[in-house]
Amino acid sequence: GGKMATPLGGWYHASKFAVEGLSDSLRLEVKPFGIDVILVEPGGVKTEWAGIAMDRLKEVSGNTAYKDLSLAAMKLTEKIDKNVDPSVIAQLIKKSIEVTKPKARYVKGYMAKPVLFMKRWLSDKMFDRMILSQLK
Repeated sequence: GGKMATPLGGWYHASKFAVEGLSDSLRLEVKPFGIDVILVEPGGVKTEWAGIAMDRLKEVSGNTAYKDLSLAAMKLTEKIDKNVDPSVIAQLIKKSIEVTKPKARYVKGYMAKPVLFMKRWLSDKMFDRMILSQLK
């Protein structure tokens, strides 16, 4: 959520973009002291978050000009049930703190690597089209 954005998710993505920037800055600041700062960038993880977010989306946007877009987002969320078990992310965190020379970022979870790959290589216009195509 800190590398790409989806419609109706600005509040969520803004917080994740902020964590990315803060972590990158902090990593540079504390490196001289031998302190490592890493980011774990999970894709889809099985939690109650999606249900809570979709309930709130329906409540806030369900009867507005965003009704159709919010309904499409809710349908897409219901359709996707391939998120990884939280233990997968827990193992990634364990691995990242046990290595002597950690990477700056660790990525795992449903669609995390493919989305980051596409975000890196597609133009913004193409990436936006791809995102919006999922909401039809």
